[in-house]
Amino acid sequence: MQRVIIICVGKLKEKFYAEAVSEYTKRLSRYCRLEIIELPEQRLPDAPAPAEIQRALAKEADAVRARIPPSSYTVALCIEGRLHSSEELARRLDTWSNRGEKRLVFLIGGSYGLHPSIKSEAGVQFSMSPMTFPHHLARVMLLEQLYRGFQILEGGKYHK
Repeated sequence: MQRVIIICVGKLKEKFYAEAVSEYTKRLSRYCRLEIIELPEQRLPDAPAPAEIQRALAKEADAVRARIPPSSYTVALCIEGRLHSSEELARRLDTWSNRGEKRLVFLIGGSYGLHPSIKSEAGVQFSMSPMTFPHHLARVMLLEQLYRGFQILEGGKYHK
């Protein structure tokens, strides 16, 4: 069974996000061994300077790197990434599995995203949408799309 790790910068605070994450975690247990790692978001002033943001992102990137297991295939979620349909994601999951990728690690940044260095180090960059979403919602959306992708591969009825 494939191992999927989601490394997230920022902790879920809202109950409705936590409930959605719990539901999709339960659903995904049929298809993969899922682990969600939450890392603290760096504190910034209300109106941070660009240099302050970059320093915070660099610290967050170091924390993310420290949690990526060796021999993992990493996917950075960022607006600059390539858009994929649900069917394309399913094909990617299948390809990664067939290639023997034992660990897939999805990276979700905090309020200011991911540092450019961690994005460039990733095996691939995915975009959820050209729209901007809260990073907590992005976690729920990723889990739902992973579930949908596994359902597509199984020929399940969830995907219509």
